[in-house]
Amino acid sequence: MRERLELFKGDITTLDVSVIVNAANSSLLGGGGVDGAIHRAAGPELVWECRKLNGCPTGSAKLTGGHNLKAAHVIHTVGPIWRDGNHGEPDLLTKAYRSCFALIRQMGFGSAAFPSISTGAYRFPLEQASRIAIQEGLAALEENLVLRKLIFVCYDAATLEAYQARIEQLAPVPA
Repeated sequence: MRERLELFKGDITTLDVSVIVNAANSSLLGGGGVDGAIHRAAGPELVWECRKLNGCPTGSAKLTGGHNLKAAHVIHTVGPIWRDGNHGEPDLLTKAYRSCFALIRQMGFGSAAFPSISTGAYRFPLEQASRIAIQEGLAALEENLVLRKLIFVCYDAATLEAYQARIEQLAPVPA
């Protein structure tokens, strides 16, 4: 299972996978960070398609085409804004990942790339977010054999380090 899980430091929009996940805002019409990068790389057709979706609530996910991206599809998910951890933020982040993995399974996608959802402008603590991401990713790989490759895309060295630590903790290399 771990051999199907990868970490990549760089730009999610450059990956040639079946689907990339967008850490979107609830309007789905673009924003900053990874959301803005995906919209810019995909081109204006993505905004036009997203307008027809009428937004997306926190913890949910919606599917569009990839347009000018190498990835044929984009799953847009809305992670929680971190307030203090006492407003259901961990549950909502878990729900966002599960919503994405449900779409991946439903569509039969063989490869997927995820950013670190909610850890940028939404200020979700990286240690907690990486644990949720890796835990949900490993569970999805265990139940979905069609998903041959799962990539977590880390924007910077600190994110990469946090994700590496979680993988070592949750899925140590077999002896």
